[in-house]
Parts: sequence; structure tokens; C-alpha cells
Amino acid sequence: SQEVPAPSPVVCYTVQPGDTLSEIAEIFNVSLNKLVKANNLRNSTIRPNEILVIPDKLKPSSLSRGNILRDELMLLARAIHAEARGESFTGKVAVGAVILNRVSSPKFPATIGEVILQRDKHTVQFSPVADGSINLTPDEVAIKAAFEALRGTDPTGGALFFYNPQIASDQWIKTLPVVTRIGNHVFATKA
Repeated sequence: SQEVPAPSPVVCYTVQPGDTLSEIAEIFNVSLNKLVKANNLRNSTIRPNEILVIPDKLKPSSLSRGNILRDELMLLARAIHAEARGESFTGKVAVGAVILNRVSSPKFPATIGEVILQRDKHTVQFSPVADGSINLTPDEVAIKAAFEALRGTDPTGGALFFYNPQIASDQWIKTLPVVTRIGNHVFATKA
């Protein structure tokens, strides 16, 4: 019997109020023409909650972190948005990189969703999961930062942890070896 190749994940985007087709094309770095063709659109009119297929995205050749589904991309973007609002683009990519570094580490769960939603006893790994800000709609910059992290950009040099020393109450995290500081966040690794 022949093996049937697994279907490659299809990336979709749910149109949000105020979105334009050209902005969506720019966010996902695809041509407007390809976006129109992939969705059999007659013109550039789109409506909120309409689901668009994003062509030619998330192939293994374009992302060093492998294929992911749209839901994982958007969860990563939501985590970046919740954790790094007000940070530079590099700071946002760095937060995404930490999450992806954890996915790659045998010491953490193996998927983006499991890493972000991980609980140890009654403690969450990321405060936006506890306070609900993980559910905020990510902005364009957070989505772009998620893509950049998925392409393999890691401004942290392999960090597995980050925190804001001005607001972190956990003393344990402050004992970890610091890899770098970007904006208001300190990025660290395990000793």
C-alpha cells in the first residue's frame, strides 16, 4: 500500500471589523492579486467574519520552525500582543521566540498551544492566560512578529524565560542567568 501524504496546513484569516484586503495582504506578505485569486473574489470588498485563505504561506521552506495551523499562529500573535504591548517590534519577536524555544525544548510541551496554556499545579506560565488578556485580538504588528519568530528570528539567543523586572513578583525567575535585555523585558535561560 502507498502512503498518502499528509495534507499541508491551510492558513486562513478571519476578517476583523476595519480590515482591508490590502492590509491583510501586507500582514501575510502575499500579493493582493494572489489573495483575490485564492479566494475567488470579484473585487476587494470583504466583510467582518469572512474567512480568507492565505495562499502560499507557512510552507516548510519559508518557516524554519515548520508548518503550523492558523489557530496556532493567531494564539502566538495573541500571546505576543498580550505580553509585549508597548514593546518594540524586536521585543515582540523576542517574546514569540521564547515561546517557540520552549516548543523546541524537551523540558516544555511540544506545541504552541500547550506551551502558552501550560499550568504547573495552579500556576500559569504566562500571566495573560490568568488575567484573560490572552483573548484580546492581536494587532497587525503582533501578527507580523509571530511570523518573524516562526521564520526563525530569535533576538534572545535561545532564551526560555522572560520577565519585566519592574513588575515580576516571582523571586525564582530573577535568579535565572540573563541572556539579554530588550525593552522592558529581561530574557533568561535555565541554569
